[in-house]
Amino acid sequence: MRQWLDGLETRHGLDKLTQQARQLVLVSFVILLLLVIYRGFFIQGETFNWRPVVAFVLPLLLFLPSIIGQRARGHAWLAFVSLLYFTQGVMLATLPGQGMRGVLEAVISLALFTGCMAYARFRSRQQRQG
Repeated sequence: MRQWLDGLETRHGLDKLTQQARQLVLVSFVILLLLVIYRGFFIQGETFNWRPVVAFVLPLLLFLPSIIGQRARGHAWLAFVSLLYFTQGVMLATLPGQGMRGVLEAVISLALFTGCMAYARFRSRQQRQG
C-alpha cells in the first residue's frame, strides 16, 4: 500500500493530490451534513424537538474549524468520527423503508473517511517538504 501511495505521489504530485483530497472532503462533508440534518428532521413526530438534530449534527460541526483551517490532524480525527456515521448508515440500511437512506449515508461517510485520511497524509507530507 505504501509503495502504491508513493508511486501515486510521484506521478501526480503532492499539491494535486492534496487539492483533490480536500475537494472530496468538502463535498462529502456538506452532503453528509445535509443528510444528517434531513434525517434529524425526518425522525420527528408531530411535535418538533431540536435535540436529535443537534445530537446528529454537532459531532460534524465540531470539525468545521479544522476543515476551514486545513489542519491535517483535525482531518484525521474527522475520519474516525465519520466511521460512526458509517455504522449508523449500515444500521439504518437494515431497517424496513430506510434502506436507501442508510446506504447513502454509509457511502457518503465512507467517502468522507477516505478523503480525510488521504488529505491528512498528503497535507502532512506536503508540510514536511516545504
